[in-house]
Amino acid sequence: MLAAFAVVTAALLTFHRAVPNSVGHLGSLLEAFLPWLGLVAVVLLGLALLRRSVTALIALLLPAAAWTCLFGGLLLPGVKPGAHDLTVVQHNVSDENADPAGTARTLAGAGPDLIGLEELVPRALPAYEKALASDYPHHVVRGSVGLWSKHPLSDTRPVDIRPRGVPKDWRRGLRTVVRAPQGEIAAYVAHLPSVRLRASGLESSWRDESAGLLGRALAAEKRRTAILLGDLNGTVDDRGLGPLTSRMNVAERGFAFSFPASLPLARIDQVMARSATVRRIRALPPTGSDHLPIAARITPR
Repeated sequence: MLAAFAVVTAALLTFHRAVPNSVGHLGSLLEAFLPWLGLVAVVLLGLALLRRSVTALIALLLPAAAWTCLFGGLLLPGVKPGAHDLTVVQHNVSDENADPAGTARTLAGAGPDLIGLEELVPRALPAYEKALASDYPHHVVRGSVGLWSKHPLSDTRPVDIRPRGVPKDWRRGLRTVVRAPQGEIAAYVAHLPSVRLRASGLESSWRDESAGLLGRALAAEKRRTAILLGDLNGTVDDRGLGPLTSRMNVAERGFAFSFPASLPLARIDQVMARSATVRRIRALPPTGSDHLPIAARITPR
């Protein structure tokens, strides 16, 4: 039985795309927590040692190999920082954050070139603007998302990622151009709709539709280099983010689980790039949000 569980675990890791999404978005649900199947293998290993089952131990080589192929590279040391690297921070600050000024100081403390924020509410916006003004003189806000920058910004416009059936005042996407020393970079900040776990399965239709709209906007982007910062409410393994991950590079190193902040189980806050490499991604200390901030190092090509 232990050997059979080991084979099933390996099959889910290797062929997770084969799990159908037609019923309850089970495929996306599995992919949201895919790295944690490694923990299942560890439990099976303990039971196999307790039972002294050689068959189970041999079978466990399958999930171990599958997990290593999928995620082992994220644990390797990354390339040393280069002179032309760009550091960015992404954070859903929460519309219930009681300490926006403290949150801003935590984010600025990482020394990024760019800070992308979501769930900005009018009552908290002045606190972020005041706390970040000295180090980040350039910023743009559209709806509930914003970008703070050490470098000049231009050609800012909203990006319509509103799914059908959502009120027209729902504005969660922007695009601007960062005039960085590395060259002009199109920067996108987005907050995709939340997903909900119900008795019928994972409800992610709005998230998936919004990801498709954002993917089309990125495909139409004329500037060669583009970066995306956002709370995408999905992991990079989730097929629902396929319109984005098929066009953008994701982090080469690091897990950086960001949600929930009290017990991070998944990274639903993302940094992606086109014509650039996302070298390493890491979680920052907690703020007043239910998400952890993440920081990433990007090398333009």
